[in-house]
Amino acid sequence: MKTVFAKPSSVERKWFIIDADGKVLGRVAARVAAIVRGKNKAIYVPHQEIGDFVVIVNADKVVVTGKKAQQKIYYHHTGYVGGLKSRTYEKVAARHPTMPLENAIKGMLPKGPLGRKLAKNVKIYAGASHPHSAQNPAPIEA
Repeated sequence: MKTVFAKPSSVERKWFIIDADGKVLGRVAARVAAIVRGKNKAIYVPHQEIGDFVVIVNADKVVVTGKKAQQKIYYHHTGYVGGLKSRTYEKVAARHPTMPLENAIKGMLPKGPLGRKLAKNVKIYAGASHPHSAQNPAPIEA
């Protein structure tokens, strides 16, 4: 029995659009990560880029449940001694409205070169407008 792999050039890759207005952050991120990886296709294999493209609009209106807005903390290090910085979800979302959704999606993708490549197939916009109307993205529910 032979294992058949799809050639990346022969895979039809579609565009989808998700309106994140009023949706829960983690649920949107999980749905997007699965679509970008290609897990919704019958020809899915974990080591190939066969997933679709996803455009997310209204990312600034995504909601978090419970007290996560005050209690969830994002960390980053400046590279200097004692340079660990932390900010709450509220502060991060106020300054960079798309960043919490980007972080959540990247965290659900594989680490390494494939994950970085897949992360580029997600386009996130804070408002309702986007420049990808020429691709005719099909709307889907998150």
